[in-house]
Amino acid sequence: MKYMKILLSFVLAVVAPLALGQSYPNKAVQLIVAFTPGSAVDIVGRIVADKLSQMWGQPVVAENRSGAGGSLGSNVVARAAPDGYTLLVTSNAHAVNPAIFAKLPYDSLKDFTEIAPFAEQPNVMIVNSESRYKTLADLISAAKAKPGSVNLGHAGIGSGTHLTTEKFIAATGVQLVEVPFKGTPEVVAAILSGNVDGYWAPISAAIPFVKGGKVRPLAVSTAKRNPTMPDVPTAAEAGAKGTESALWIALWGPGGMNAELVNKINGDVRKALADPGIKSKLENLGNTTMDMSPAEFAKLVREEMDTYRRLLAAAGVKPQ
Repeated sequence: MKYMKILLSFVLAVVAPLALGQSYPNKAVQLIVAFTPGSAVDIVGRIVADKLSQMWGQPVVAENRSGAGGSLGSNVVARAAPDGYTLLVTSNAHAVNPAIFAKLPYDSLKDFTEIAPFAEQPNVMIVNSESRYKTLADLISAAKAKPGSVNLGHAGIGSGTHLTTEKFIAATGVQLVEVPFKGTPEVVAAILSGNVDGYWAPISAAIPFVKGGKVRPLAVSTAKRNPTMPDVPTAAEAGAKGTESALWIALWGPGGMNAELVNKINGDVRKALADPGIKSKLENLGNTTMDMSPAEFAKLVREEMDTYRRLLAAAGVKPQ
């Protein structure tokens, strides 16, 4: 009898996680989007969420909880049950924040489970279509000629756009006024009203305004030009070598999630991203889809945290 109980316990230990993964989800999944509606994180997150909802036959309900470089939304998920029904979509701001904020309400590694990356994209420097800055070199020259005369917006301390701004400043040696906003839509509105000179905008959020002729793209932040804007030079080509950075968007869960459940969600996300319709939709918005296992993604997050910590320290940015 004793051995039967031991055997039964072993079988349950093996089978229960498998059953958990196979039955998931059997109700709606809450997707916390850590940035504002209309931001790159929101746009990409909702595209993937819609596909997952179709695949799962259950609602995947996206809810925006923005602020503090994505840490407000992240905190909601850090405190949630690790059952897979509350998930987080945010950007590499999650890896930047430990180097930006002296006190976060969570541990960026221990309180989260890395599930899967979605896609990466460049930021693109945009100015008002009527701006006197025709090229990135024009903006750099103006900032050097009169330090403090040029102001750049970004989507909040710790955001990917903030990081690109810091790298741009460090690479060019210019003195700029940085203006933090709640999110990308607010910065773009300030560009259109003439209250902000420029913004390293996520390309997926900038494309409609570029196509509509409302803003002028000056350069992209990646090492290669983006197919959606082939005539727009890279930052290095435009005179700001060292500005290279990409914005990536990904999925996390609360810490302590069951490994089989994580693998189930990861596999479904990768299937969604491989779908021709989804892949095309994301690529048309300037994204390159990413394909990683949970372990590979966890490694990327840790490497990026180390990289950002060194970069921001070198740029003189101290945690506040």
